[in-house]
Amino acid sequence: MKLDVIRIAQAIFTVKDLAASKEFYVDLLGMNVLHEQGDALYLRGVEDREWTLKLEQCKGSEEARVRHLGYRVRDEQTLDALVNLAETQGLPHRWEEELDRPRMLRLQDPFGIPVAFYHDVKTYPWLLQEYHQHRGPGLQRVDHCNVRVPDVKATMDWYMDELGFRLSEYTVDEQDQWWAAWIQRRGGVHDFALTNGAGPCLHHWAYWMPDALSIIKTCDILAGARQPERIERGPGRHGVSNAFFLYIRDPDGHRIELYTSDYITVDPDFVPIKWLRDDPRRQTLWGAKTPRSWFEEASPMEAFEGGVQQPKEGKLTGIPAHVI
Repeated sequence: MKLDVIRIAQAIFTVKDLAASKEFYVDLLGMNVLHEQGDALYLRGVEDREWTLKLEQCKGSEEARVRHLGYRVRDEQTLDALVNLAETQGLPHRWEEELDRPRMLRLQDPFGIPVAFYHDVKTYPWLLQEYHQHRGPGLQRVDHCNVRVPDVKATMDWYMDELGFRLSEYTVDEQDQWWAAWIQRRGGVHDFALTNGAGPCLHHWAYWMPDALSIIKTCDILAGARQPERIERGPGRHGVSNAFFLYIRDPDGHRIELYTSDYITVDPDFVPIKWLRDDPRRQTLWGAKTPRSWFEEASPMEAFEGGVQQPKEGKLTGIPAHVI
């Protein structure tokens, strides 16, 4: 049976201070609280019809981490096919239940990334045209995730071969070794990006913004709140994806990208775009250098049986020449 993954749909972060995280995501970024229960917040953008980011209070001295990344699938048959895939390949998996998601399959992919898949979900009216309720810069909807992995090519091949992802853009060096890949299911540039480095770790979680001015407004809001240190990189325009972007860090260091103005990839004759690793226009079309933290820092990911994954180094090391 063909697996029908629709799109990236949700993530769960653990945080050390839920009140501080609420101030950042709700009071400053204007995300909407769909549910608040005990030590957890369930947040969404104005176009999201379900929660797309859950924040959980860490237990005791636990390290803040990413519990899992979640994808919505077309039907229950796809979930059953994913169970068969996990059993055939010996992947750790189990059924879980989350608020508004009564049947969710969690598995650990062959590269250690914790992923969850679900079909049935309770949805709510969107707030897209409830402009009187909009706050902050206007985060609109979940867009994509980026995971740092030791072997970009192998990870990409598995997601394309087994889950039907399609390649949009990629980065290679002069020896044709793969450093990054952008793959998608829904017809945009990417639901899932893979970048080279010690991992698996979450590099960033991204929300679509209505326009470039809303991204600039985010900078003004953070500056006005006397928190300019939350701005890590940008605003700017990527060469890869053509998107206007901003990277910010939450109180636990989780990286959020605010993102707009990429393109569609739905035509059957679309040809993936190739970039060279040391082309400075790849990361920032305007040629500005990227801070080292953007390459070196990422959020740990939860192991299947608890604790965090210990990042593994790959065979490729180094930072693009134009950064140094």
